[in-house]
Amino acid sequence: MKKLSKEKLALEIIERLKKEYPDADCTLDYNQAWKLLVSVRLAAQCTDARVNEVVPGLYAKFPDVNALAQAPVEEIEEIVKPCGLGHSKARDISACMKMLKEKYDGKVPGDFDALMELPGVGRKSANLIMGDVFGKPAIVTDTHCIRLVNRMGLVDGIKEPKKVEMALWKIIPPEEGSDFCHRLVYHGREICTARTKPYCDRCCLNDICGKAGVE
Repeated sequence: MKKLSKEKLALEIIERLKKEYPDADCTLDYNQAWKLLVSVRLAAQCTDARVNEVVPGLYAKFPDVNALAQAPVEEIEEIVKPCGLGHSKARDISACMKMLKEKYDGKVPGDFDALMELPGVGRKSANLIMGDVFGKPAIVTDTHCIRLVNRMGLVDGIKEPKKVEMALWKIIPPEEGSDFCHRLVYHGREICTARTKPYCDRCCLNDICGKAGVE
């Protein structure tokens, strides 16, 4: 079988995953931009499902940016501690909401660099906000993305998130990046798993995947 260039391989993978997961979207529940900021901070080293269970209690007590900005960090921590790293996450959420209130009138900025200045927000979180909230080009290099693009052969042994992101920007059409990364999450949970051997026999990519020798 003829080996595909990374660009052609990327386009083929994108199209196949579109057919496999046509409705894939963010697996964190939110209906306002600031809530996605909170959830993505809580999701560090925690499952999205657990975060989705915890945040309704947080929003019931602190229903908007102002309320959360004024909340004692200890009260935030008490609610979010099931997500792990409760103290640092509560501190970041508090500081982030204060900055939104004081600098952006309670609104989430639609600028990547401005998002990166918010406490607790890194490249992954900023890209998620840019893609999901503002519909801008974005590549979210979470653990599923990094594992899968290495296995597929889209990047070669790169594990550092920013380097993976930069490599993918070169081969993924900008308008496809956000949805592509969401589909990698679904595919990584169902087929190309981390904790068990991947289910390659059920994979829609098994004839073009890097594990089968494609560059």
